[in-house]
Amino acid sequence: MPVRRLPPLRALEAFVRVVRLGSAKAAANELALSPSALSRRVAALEDFTGKRLFTRQHQAMKLTDEGQAFYNVVAPKLEELAEAVESQVDRGQVLRLHLGVPSLFGGQRLFPRLPELRQLHPRLHIDIDTGPHLEARIGDSLDAAIVLSKEPEESFYKVQLDQNKVYAIVSKEMADELGPKPDRDKLSRQTFLIHNDLPESLDAWKAAIGMSDLEPASVDRFDSGQLVLEAAAQGLGIAIMHDDHFRRSHDGRLSRLYDIDVESPYRYWFVCRPKDLESRPVKLFHGWLVEAGL
Repeated sequence: MPVRRLPPLRALEAFVRVVRLGSAKAAANELALSPSALSRRVAALEDFTGKRLFTRQHQAMKLTDEGQAFYNVVAPKLEELAEAVESQVDRGQVLRLHLGVPSLFGGQRLFPRLPELRQLHPRLHIDIDTGPHLEARIGDSLDAAIVLSKEPEESFYKVQLDQNKVYAIVSKEMADELGPKPDRDKLSRQTFLIHNDLPESLDAWKAAIGMSDLEPASVDRFDSGQLVLEAAAQGLGIAIMHDDHFRRSHDGRLSRLYDIDVESPYRYWFVCRPKDLESRPVKLFHGWLVEAGL
């Protein structure tokens, strides 16, 4: 039986990465290619299929209808191929990832989804580290990390995971006491609760309510997001955290203080050294993380 002619696998990989990451630049970075090399691979795939998979405007690549249909058919087959190859390589060997994760992200976002990852990659096991200075320990005691930061160091490969608002979070009783609108006199008598990873969030929030010079009674700092939220629930102060932290807590004791939108200076990122993307554990986790939209 004759062997059918296959498209260039590297070109297929480049195509799928661009679609999944939503950016040609991000795909090029992940594959350690120049933008022109990535474009040549995609062009080779278009020549092979006879289809225009992307429209190109300046440096942007937008998926066409034909490109979307091609992706819908091809992507699942590539996953099957990857799983088939994986099943024949290092059979039975545990793949171990040393991952740094902020404890609140781990509890609210990562752990509820880990069963999905285990089902997809049963040999992948993760050592979780919730200690301080995660970014500084990448390449030493950590293979990769989820960090809460304005932006990681330029030397790292990074993927932004979200974009958040700053919320003032209090107990329901304190929300009733402070009322629906900012009151300088009342706020100046309060304790504010700040996470060490979000030092400038209070300044952003005070500016948004028009009280940049507000001096509270105290600012208490924590290295644990769970403890910040628990302190707020116990009525110990006003927690300055993210909208996502508030929603995912599902804590009926908590309430948002005031209906004011404040852009956060911080966001969650996945980071690792570019060369570590070739490591099987890092590659598997990164691929799942991006696909899952965690």
